[in-house]
Amino acid sequence: MKDHLETSIFGDHDEHLDEHLDEHLDENLDEARHGEHFEEPHTSPAPMSRRELREAQEAARKGGRRKRAAATGVAGGGRGKPSVFRRLLVIVLALAVIGGGVAVAYKALRPVVESFLESNDYPGPGSGEVNVTVDEGARGSAIAKTLVDQDVVKSSKAFIEAANDNPKSAGIQPGIYTLKKQMKASDALAVLVDPKNRLITRVVIPEGLWADEVYARLSQVSGIPVAEYSAAAKKVDELGLPPSARGNIEGYLFPASYEFPPSTSALDQLKEMVAESTKRLDALGIAPAQMERVVTVASLVEGEAKTDADRAKVARVVENRLADKMSLGLDSTVNYVYRKRGVPTQDMLDSNSPYNTRRFTGLPPGPISNPGEGALKAAANPAAGPWLYFVTVNLDTGETKFAATYPEHQRYVAEFQKWCTDNKGKC
Repeated sequence: MKDHLETSIFGDHDEHLDEHLDEHLDENLDEARHGEHFEEPHTSPAPMSRRELREAQEAARKGGRRKRAAATGVAGGGRGKPSVFRRLLVIVLALAVIGGGVAVAYKALRPVVESFLESNDYPGPGSGEVNVTVDEGARGSAIAKTLVDQDVVKSSKAFIEAANDNPKSAGIQPGIYTLKKQMKASDALAVLVDPKNRLITRVVIPEGLWADEVYARLSQVSGIPVAEYSAAAKKVDELGLPPSARGNIEGYLFPASYEFPPSTSALDQLKEMVAESTKRLDALGIAPAQMERVVTVASLVEGEAKTDADRAKVARVVENRLADKMSLGLDSTVNYVYRKRGVPTQDMLDSNSPYNTRRFTGLPPGPISNPGEGALKAAANPAAGPWLYFVTVNLDTGETKFAATYPEHQRYVAEFQKWCTDNKGKC
C-alpha cells in the first residue's frame, strides 16, 4: 500500500488531475466560510485501490479537456503551470488516505498494543485482607489461579514467574494464609513460602492427660467451648474408635502436636486424634480386638512411670500381678475417679469405684488417661523381670525402685517415707 501511495500520489502526478481537483477547491472553501465543517478524522476516506485511482485520473483528464475546449474553442487545449493550491491539496489528500489506513490499523491493533504494554503485575503493596486456602498437593498453577480468582495477584503469569525466581516456592505448605488484595506477585509469594504465616490452630497435647483435660486445652487454643468437645465425644459412630473401646474415647486422644485449620470442628479434631492413636496401635501390630486392653495398660504405665526407662518395668509389674490374681494397688486409678493428682487420701482409697485397684483385682474398666507412644510400646512389649512391686523414692528426681518380694518393697517404702519427712510439703 505504501509503495502504491508514493508512486501514484507523491510521484509523477497528472496535471489534468490537478485541474479536476481544483474544481472543488473553491466549493470546499466556500462551505468552510459558511460554517460547514470537515469530517472528523475517524471518518477519513478509505485508501484508494489502483483501479479506483485510474478511474479518477481518467475522469479528471476528460473533464479538463472539456473545460479547455469550451474556454479556447480548441479541442485538446494546452497545459498550464500547476498552482500552489493544487499541489498542496494533493499532499493533504494523500495524508488523508494514509491517515485513514493508519486509523483502521490502529483500531484493530489497539487491544494488542495495550495488552503488550500493560503490566501483568500489580505494583503493590495491596490493601484489605483475604484468606487464601492452599490445598494439599496443589501445584503452582492451581495456587496461581486461586490467587487471581481472589484478586490477590493480577495474573497467573506474574505469580509463576515470581515462583520460578524463588527456590523456596517448592516448599509452600498447605493451609490458610491471610494476604492483601492486589499485591505484587513476589510479595504474595513471600507470604506463602513462610510457614509461620499459615493460619492454623496449633495445640500440643502432652502424655497422660484425662479426656476432659484434653478438651480444656483444645478449647483454650481453638476458642471452641469445652461443651462442644464433650458432645462430640459422644458421637461414637463418627469417631472411628475400635469396637473394643465400646464407645469410650478415653485413651484414644493421642498426645502429640496438632495443627488444625481455624474452621475445624470439635468433632473433626477429636477424629484426627483418634485416628492417630489407632494408627500407632496398628504400627505396633496390635489387633483391633486387643487395642482396648493395650491402651488401658499403657494408661496405667503413663500414670505411674516417672522416667522413660521405667515404663517397660511398670508394664511388667502390671502383667505379673494380673497373672498372680493380685490387686494392682495403683494410686493413679484412684486419682482418676476423683480427678485429682498426687498422693490419694484415705477416703479416696476407701472408694467403692471399680477404678479403685486397691480394693478390686484385675484391670480397671477402661483407660485412665491418654497414653503416648512410649507407654503404648511398653504395654505392647513389657520388660522381662520378676517384679511385683515398685515405689518412687524421690519425687523430685522420679527415682523408682522395683522389688520382687514384699519385704524388699517395704524397705523401699521406708526410704520413700524418710524422703517425705526430709521434704515437708512435697508428699
